[in-house]
Amino acid sequence: MGKAYLVLMGILLCSKLYESASNSLWRWKCNQSAGACTRVSGDVDATLYPSLETCRLVCGTAGGLWPQPTVGTVLSDGLFQFSLSSLKFEFASEDNDVTTYLKEIADLFNKTLSSISASNCSNTDNTVTISIVVLTNNMDLNWKTDEGYNLEILTAGKENSVKISANTIFGARHALETVSQLIELFSNNNGEVCHVIVDEAKISDAPNYNHRGLLLDTARNFLSISSIKKHVDGMAHSKLNVLHWHITDSQSFPLELPTLPNMTKYGAYSDSKIYHPTDIAELISYAKLRGVRIIIEIDAPSHAGNGWQWGPDAGLGDLSVCINQQPWRSFCIQPPCGQLNPVNSNLYKVLKDLYSDVINMLPKGEVFHMGGDEVYIPCWNSTPEIIAYLGDKPRTTETFLDLWSDYQAQALEAFDSAVGNTNTPIILWTSHLTEVSVIEKYLSKTRYVIQTWVPAADTLPQNLLDLGYQIIASTKDTWYLDHGFWGNTVYHNWRVVYNNKIPTASGTLGGEVCMWGELVDDSSVESRVWPRAAAAAERLWSNPKTNADQAERRFYRHRERLVSRGINAEALTPRWCYQNEGEC
Repeated sequence: MGKAYLVLMGILLCSKLYESASNSLWRWKCNQSAGACTRVSGDVDATLYPSLETCRLVCGTAGGLWPQPTVGTVLSDGLFQFSLSSLKFEFASEDNDVTTYLKEIADLFNKTLSSISASNCSNTDNTVTISIVVLTNNMDLNWKTDEGYNLEILTAGKENSVKISANTIFGARHALETVSQLIELFSNNNGEVCHVIVDEAKISDAPNYNHRGLLLDTARNFLSISSIKKHVDGMAHSKLNVLHWHITDSQSFPLELPTLPNMTKYGAYSDSKIYHPTDIAELISYAKLRGVRIIIEIDAPSHAGNGWQWGPDAGLGDLSVCINQQPWRSFCIQPPCGQLNPVNSNLYKVLKDLYSDVINMLPKGEVFHMGGDEVYIPCWNSTPEIIAYLGDKPRTTETFLDLWSDYQAQALEAFDSAVGNTNTPIILWTSHLTEVSVIEKYLSKTRYVIQTWVPAADTLPQNLLDLGYQIIASTKDTWYLDHGFWGNTVYHNWRVVYNNKIPTASGTLGGEVCMWGELVDDSSVESRVWPRAAAAAERLWSNPKTNADQAERRFYRHRERLVSRGINAEALTPRWCYQNEGEC
C-alpha cells in the first residue's frame, strides 16, 4: 500500500488510542524541528501523544533511541497497536548454532517487553512479525566482529513487519535492541494495556569503535554474580560490548584456580567470596547472549599481594614481596602492598599454571589483560633478594625499568607456553614502561595493546598511535566513575562522560569507563555506574559531533528505560524536568 495510506492509518490509529486516554490531563505534542516533546493540556486530537514515552518514540531524528544510529535513521510519526501474544519471529529454516542463538535472543526480547507490563490487551487482530537474516555463521565476538545491521519496519493494514539483516548474530542482537526501543505501552481507560510500535522505520547502523567497555573491579570489594549480570544487562541495553573484569588485586585474590588452590586459600575474603570456574563459564555464556565479551585482568607485577603469600611454605621462595608491608606509603601506591618478585624463577612457573587455568576458562583466542600499572620502584629497591640480584648495577630508574621489562618478557613467555601460540594480544595499562621515550625498547607494538588512563589533555594516546601502537582509552578525568568519592578527585556527571572524545585514528580500538571498587559493593555499585556508563556507550557507538545538550532528551528517556528494565540507575534531574523537555 502507498505511503500516504500508511501514514493515514497510523494517524487514525493514534487518534483512536488518544481518545481512550481522555481522562488524563496532560498530553504531549512533538515539535519535530526542535526534536522536543512539549507537555500540554486540552482536548485530544491526532497531533497529541498520551505520554511522554510514546511521544519520544517518534519525536526528533533518533526518537528515543540510545545510542543513536550512525548511518541513517528515518522514523514515521505513526504508531501500530498490538498485543504481545500476536508477535512472532521468523528465522532461516536451517537448524544450526546461529538459529539457536537467534531463538535465545528472541526469548530475551520477549522478556524485555514483558517486563514493561501489558495486560488484558484485546487487540489480537494486529500482528507483528520480526524476521531476521544473518549472512554468516561466524559466532566469534572480538575486535574484528561486524556488529552493523539494517532494520526496516513497514505496516500494511493489520500487519506490521520488522525486517532485520546483519552479517553476524551480534549485529542482529543490536538490531533487536533497537526494535525494543521503538516499542512502548499504551493504557486504555477500560484497563487494557497494549504495546505500540513505530509503524514505519528505516535504520542502518554500525559502531564507530569495536571496543566499547566497562571495567568492574571485584578485588577491592567482592561483587556477586547476580550483581555482575545486572551490569551486563545494562551494557546490552546500551550496546556496550566488553566487560573488563579486574578480578584480582593486592587486597584479595577471589578467582579459584584448579592448579593453584592456595591463591584463594590465602587471598579470598571468605569461602563465599570466590569466583569458581563454573561462575566464569556461566557469566561468559550470559554475556555473549547479550553481545558482551569478558576480558579478564590479572594485574601484575604490582597490585599482587594477598593470595601470593604461600610461596615460602611451598618451598618456592617469595613469589611476591612487600606484602602488607608498613608503613605502606614507603612500599606501594595504595595499601595493602604487594609486588611480584621478578628475580624468583619459580614465579614464572607459577604464572604459567595461573595463565593455563585462566585460558581454560576463556573462549579460544580471547585476549588477556596483564595489568602492568603502578609498579613502585621503592618496593623492589628495599628487597634484599632483588638488590643482591642487581649486584653492581646502578640502582637507577633505567635499571629498574630493565628489570621490569625482564619480568614482562618472562611473563609473556609463560603465557605463550600456556596458550600454545605467540600471537594472543596482550593488554597493558600505561605506565613508566609505556612512555614514548622507552616503549619501543620494551614492548612490541605488534603484540601489546596499551590501555591509556591519562587525563583528557594528555597527548600520550595520540603519541602512542603515532608510533604505531593500538590503544584503548580510559580517560581518567572523565571516565573514571569512582572519582568524586575519595581524595581530591572530582565527580564526572553524565555530560562530562558524554562529551569526552577519544582519538579516531585506526589504531584506536575504543574505550572503557572504569568503576574501581574501593568504595562500592553490591549495595551501591549499580547507581554509581548507571546511567553514566550509557553516556560513554553513545560516544563509543556513535561518536556524535554534537555534545550532551543535544542528547539530553534521549538520555533522560534511556535512564527511565534502564530503570524499567531492572537497572538501579541514579536520577539525573527532577521529574518535572524530565516531563518538560528543554525547560531546565
